[in-house]
Amino acid sequence: MHVTILLALVLGFLAARLVTMSAPELRESPVLARTNYRGLRLATASGLVVVAGVLIVEAGRSVLGAFGFGDEPGVNAARSLVLFAVFGFALLGFIDDVLGGEDRGFRGHLRALREGRVTTGMLKLAGGAAIAFVLAAQPGFVTGKRLLADAVLIALAANLGNLLDRAPGRVLKCALLAYVPLAVIAGTGPVGIAVAPVMGAAAGVLPDDLRERSMLGDTGANLLGGVLGLMAVFTLGRGARTAVLVGLVVANLASEFVSYSRVIERVPPLRWADGLGRRR
Repeated sequence: MHVTILLALVLGFLAARLVTMSAPELRESPVLARTNYRGLRLATASGLVVVAGVLIVEAGRSVLGAFGFGDEPGVNAARSLVLFAVFGFALLGFIDDVLGGEDRGFRGHLRALREGRVTTGMLKLAGGAAIAFVLAAQPGFVTGKRLLADAVLIALAANLGNLLDRAPGRVLKCALLAYVPLAVIAGTGPVGIAVAPVMGAAAGVLPDDLRERSMLGDTGANLLGGVLGLMAVFTLGRGARTAVLVGLVVANLASEFVSYSRVIERVPPLRWADGLGRRR
């Protein structure tokens, strides 16, 4: 791995650990407390830690760049887009974490809409689609159809992150695994450099998530899915993006009929990987 990407990953990791150690009140906040899959009350704080960690790294890179160390401010536009994705998707997830009700899944949100209620989950879906269109409508998009396809890819990637967030470490492991091939393709280009601190920060909160000291929450799951979707759009060719889009459509629709947790539990290799490092 190129030293530039490695350094960005390490900085993201260290920034997340710094925030975790310096802000223990996040894990003690009753506002953020939710019940996890084992019935324990934990704070959905890890996603906020990722946001703070990324912000620290980007602020530092901006200051250093202004003094001639690294990219000058404004040279790498991908950094601004990734930062917008981080804050936008995290905000929508945070709203669902704090104010969310019992309605779950596409059918649950549509049922509530028919009853005249707009759930926080529906707000997250609609808001995520809006953010995705803003991100996809950057210089270089080919046609309106491609813009629509890329926006849907980003939005569905964010939603898949939420769908997988049912057990400690699951979303973070999947995100880091999906990041590896994208990072290889992106190399040291602008997108690769921009996304690396996000994934470093994700690795930084993995120990607390696995040990059930805090939860990633929709804040973090939505953020990671959206950023990886954005990375796929800006990194992959047209054919590969179409294949990813089809896969995301199938995965999102399948979740309405199949429990991913049950599938993982029934397949030994998946069960082993899912439980790796988790508290017993």
